[in-house]
Amino acid sequence: MSNENTTPEDQEPEVAAQAAETASEDASADSEAVDPIEALKAENAELKDRALRVMAEMENLRRRTEKELKDTRQYSVAGFARDMLTVSDNLRRALDAVPDELRQNADAGLVALLEGVEMTERELLNQLEKNGVKKLDPAGQKFDPNFHQAMFEVPNTEVPNNTVVQVVQAGYQIGDRVLRPAMVGVSKGGPKEAPAAPKDGDEDAGQTVDKTA
Repeated sequence: MSNENTTPEDQEPEVAAQAAETASEDASADSEAVDPIEALKAENAELKDRALRVMAEMENLRRRTEKELKDTRQYSVAGFARDMLTVSDNLRRALDAVPDELRQNADAGLVALLEGVEMTERELLNQLEKNGVKKLDPAGQKFDPNFHQAMFEVPNTEVPNNTVVQVVQAGYQIGDRVLRPAMVGVSKGGPKEAPAAPKDGDEDAGQTVDKTA
């Protein structure tokens, strides 16, 4: 009788209560299904991963900082060194301007003067080398546009093409950077440079590719 007299409005609170109770039971079941040990393991793994990432980032930052400091120390004198090369060039021009005949017949005063200029040039280059500036001596080497500046071509059939056969002005580098490229003359008309012989590993790799094909 009571069920027959219950209106839909009276049934709505009961349905809502049952739904809430069911949801609460499901949530409780889900919480009970999670293993606390597994949860701790997962959290520990996440924290470890974060720590490793932070350590890797700090190591990369340390390496970048060290490289920047090294580059700053090494290349900070580049501008000054380039200016000093002009002084060295002028000293060399002064020495080259003295004819060999005059050198051979020079009196003691001129000989002492020339020796003093030569010593000054050598000491200047020694000091530049102590600060990381090295002289480029490309004579006989293959022309490299990264370190050499071609001024003219020299017909020469005895050496491979693009071989440096004359150095007009010496070049210099500081560290891995070119301070001043060497001005050179390169050969023309000679045989082409022979290709580099393949290494054993390259031969094996080529054979492997052929077999696969």
